[in-house]
Amino acid sequence: MTNALHPSAPERRRLTTSDGIDLDSALIRGQGDRTTAIIVANGFTGTWRSPGTRMIAERLLPVGDVMTFDFRGHYESGGLCTVGNLEVHDLEAACAHLRGLGYTDIASIGFSMGAAVVVRHAAMFGGVRAVVAVSGPSMWYYRGTPRMRLLHFGVERSIGRWFLRVARRVRVIDSQWDPIPPDPTELAPGISAPLLIVHGDADTYFPVEHARSLYSAAPEPKELWIESGMGHAERAMTPERAERVADWLARSTGPEPDEGGPA
Repeated sequence: MTNALHPSAPERRRLTTSDGIDLDSALIRGQGDRTTAIIVANGFTGTWRSPGTRMIAERLLPVGDVMTFDFRGHYESGGLCTVGNLEVHDLEAACAHLRGLGYTDIASIGFSMGAAVVVRHAAMFGGVRAVVAVSGPSMWYYRGTPRMRLLHFGVERSIGRWFLRVARRVRVIDSQWDPIPPDPTELAPGISAPLLIVHGDADTYFPVEHARSLYSAAPEPKELWIESGMGHAERAMTPERAERVADWLARSTGPEPDEGGPA
């Protein structure tokens, strides 16, 4: 698949979630009027402005127009980050905005925290034609790697939240989840759209067992790609890997099969 030629400059848009949070987003259009759109959901501390996210969005443009956004509590979005819980409403706000613009075929791709969000959103809200989860967790509160222990320190301690706010422009809630939402593996059986799970065997946050658990829990149609030498989330996405994901999305968001058969 070749790249879309001459993508437009990102169109800044403000989204509003069902619980009243304003989100900063950008819509990148390819050439012509299209009815397919892909939503990119970043990982924790990620932003639509990052070069990695822009590269991914540009590689997805041959499939459809691309909406990228900052989750609640991130950068210029309002509210507080809940680390994957209420963020499902952020993704649904992006879907609703795109439907209002006339897009009829919407797919989602998420990275790390964003991967958990796209899985939970597809099971809870539906309305997407395909889902891609990259480097996502299968469960909450995983502390099995040094990086995840450091992340938990950052979100659970006041000094860690101060650092995230000052150094990373991310504002995190200072309370525990109550109630604790079902984890991605619990919700995966409720996904009706095609699901692609991508995970690197060099991921230093979540071992590949997370991807395998999520894959086992999900219904067909589904695919699992264990990528040799791949690290974690957006930073581990190469142009070639992003183009392969785009090819998969193109197949999965294509015209619905004619169940009636030939006349």
